Amino acid sequence: MAAPHRLVLASASPRRVDLLRQIGIIPDAIDPADTDESPLAGELPAEHALRLAEAKARVVAARHPQSFILAADTVVACGRRILPKAETEAQALSCLNLLSGRRHRVLGGIFLIGPDGRTAKRKVTTIVTFKRLEKAEINAYMASGEWQGKAGGYAIQGLAAAYVRQLNGSYTNVVGLSLYETNTLLRGMGYGADR
Repeated sequence: MAAPHRLVLASASPRRVDLLRQIGIIPDAIDPADTDESPLAGELPAEHALRLAEAKARVVAARHPQSFILAADTVVACGRRILPKAETEAQALSCLNLLSGRRHRVLGGIFLIGPDGRTAKRKVTTIVTFKRLEKAEINAYMASGEWQGKAGGYAIQGLAAAYVRQLNGSYTNVVGLSLYETNTLLRGMGYGADR
């Protein structure tokens, strides 16, 4: 019997690794792709998430021939506006003030390249509604530091869970990777059949 094909996760996100482990999928390697994540002019949020996932997968595939390459990207959007991955307090504050008391979309792009070069992709949309945030809540969240590096300036799996009034769609998509869609893509391309 041939050796099983390796699974390489093209991501630096510890959350994605934890999510995959939750359903018994442990990548053989983790190899983040260093790609420019700036939106293109006029690019819609869903297109942006899928384009970045594909770009990450293709960069990493060149380094790991004949492997399964899994890449993902998560975008938080208000209307057509793509919110940043908050790196500064000013960015996080701007995101939280914008999200307060309203609905927003979390768009996940997932891209898979098989050992034979075949590709598959999925777009996942989750609608999240935040309560109206009080100034004290925003200040406490900012003080936690949990917002750092998070799309839209928040982590649903942390303190911000208390702000979510309603969620329609995949919860794991908001954390960073829709497990249902990912598992479906991997199984559909034959991952796990040789393990």
